[in-house]
Amino acid sequence: MTNVPLPPAPGTAEHLSLALANSIVTLPGGLRVDELNSPENATAWLIAQNLAPEGTGLLAYCQLQLAGLREQLREVLRSHTEGTAPDPAALAGLNQALTAVPSAAPLHYSPEEGLTRGRTHPLSRIVAHAMAQIAEDAATLLTGPDAARIAICAAVPCDRFMLRTHARRQWCSERCGARQRASRSYARKLDKTPAP
Repeated sequence: MTNVPLPPAPGTAEHLSLALANSIVTLPGGLRVDELNSPENATAWLIAQNLAPEGTGLLAYCQLQLAGLREQLREVLRSHTEGTAPDPAALAGLNQALTAVPSAAPLHYSPEEGLTRGRTHPLSRIVAHAMAQIAEDAATLLTGPDAARIAICAAVPCDRFMLRTHARRQWCSERCGARQRASRSYARKLDKTPAP
């Protein structure tokens, strides 16, 4: 992990699919930060996204399912930003998650609260329900009015996805923008250096 927290990319607070896609990022120097690199971290990520109740404990199998959906989602988002056809296996994976379980919150009854709807599912189905909600968000985002605003950060090596807040936005954060501007400035200085 990195000591400096990454600022969220635009759109991740509103879209679970972007939050999942950006749960892995490449930092300068090639360091990969993966928020789903263990069952404990995957559990913490689901709880932070309000997709699993406190006290949930995922098994490695569930963590791998969630990480697999992330890779399929990243492939579909990447192909969307490039204007190319997505890998059929990645699209099939998203559709599998989308249709594997009902994504609606189940109805519960307690004498204290009466009828309520909540995200509690049998432990064995928590990840499947979370994945269905993420896939639903991805399908809505990719086919909705914000689809044209989906972009990948232009800062090398950053590979986070975002929603452009304006047409000229190229970077997922001011940090990436500053790094790219400094890199271009340094390259211009090297260009002006007289040859020995």
